[in-house]
Amino acid sequence: MKSRIAAIEYYLPENVLSSADLSAQFPEWPVEKIRQKTGIDNRHISAPGECASDLAAAAAQKLFASGAVLPGEIDFLLLCTQSPDYFLPTTACLLQHRLGLPVGIGALDFNLGCSGFVYGLSLANGLIATGAAKNVLLITAETYSKFLHPADKSVRTLFGDAAAACLVTAIPEDDPSGIGPFVFGTDGSGGEYLIVPTGGMREPRTEASAEVQSDSSGNLRSRDSLYMNGGEVFAFTIARVPDAVRSLLAKTGLQQTDIDLFVFHQANQYMMETLRKNLKIEKERFFVYLENCGNTVSSTIPVALKAAMEQGRLQPGMRIMLVGFGVGLSWAATILHW
Repeated sequence: MKSRIAAIEYYLPENVLSSADLSAQFPEWPVEKIRQKTGIDNRHISAPGECASDLAAAAAQKLFASGAVLPGEIDFLLLCTQSPDYFLPTTACLLQHRLGLPVGIGALDFNLGCSGFVYGLSLANGLIATGAAKNVLLITAETYSKFLHPADKSVRTLFGDAAAACLVTAIPEDDPSGIGPFVFGTDGSGGEYLIVPTGGMREPRTEASAEVQSDSSGNLRSRDSLYMNGGEVFAFTIARVPDAVRSLLAKTGLQQTDIDLFVFHQANQYMMETLRKNLKIEKERFFVYLENCGNTVSSTIPVALKAAMEQGRLQPGMRIMLVGFGVGLSWAATILHW
């Protein structure tokens, strides 16, 4: 057997942080400047006490309500998150109970950021290919806003919270649709460029780690907050993503012109436009969807895919290339035969 994406739904928290709100806090960044740099007007922010599992459950319940699958038909649950409810137990185990999924299923968390959805597809595809599962519920859920210092405009303008639920299901080998192949990449030497330094076993949080400091651009944060070296992350992206695209095309024997739609991790407008131009991809074949949700980390690609479906941009027989890249540093790409 092989696999395909059968359905996608997503959930955005009710609270909205607009660029006008941010501009009021940071007058040196007018709304138009934020829009030009990021392409983002609004970000959805989880409420106090609203966790990744809450967003994940809401997205999954939308998937079940759509009629695509019943909870009792799921036989494996994969949850991608870097903001779990607890260190332990595994948040996926809590979701199994909350969603009323069978107790005979497998359920696990995996910790990846912006490349997480593509990695998740590869895990789901592997489970199905080996006969371990037929219907995999792949959920991406993140509440990065809880890592952000309120006075750090360098990241608050970018990140929003979200969850996406994707049904990956088994199909016969001769079905023309499907997922794959995949290419992957990892460069842990850049781990420090996008990091929450404290909170794990390496560096527990203390009174000293909560002390707020200012960087050279006037952004305020503590070691308990998310830090991003934007220049290094941009350089990594420009160096690695085009190579990943070319490697995947070589692996499949396809030409770039054979791809009907490119859906990249929705990092920010400037980065995506730079990649598009470097790869010489026409605008009509390059899907962008972040204006009203922002960079939702592992959920950006499934959210964009759902938006493309709703806009009629995905039709049977199309080839779609997905490329995720970011925190880790990590990257991955695959092709969907829709």
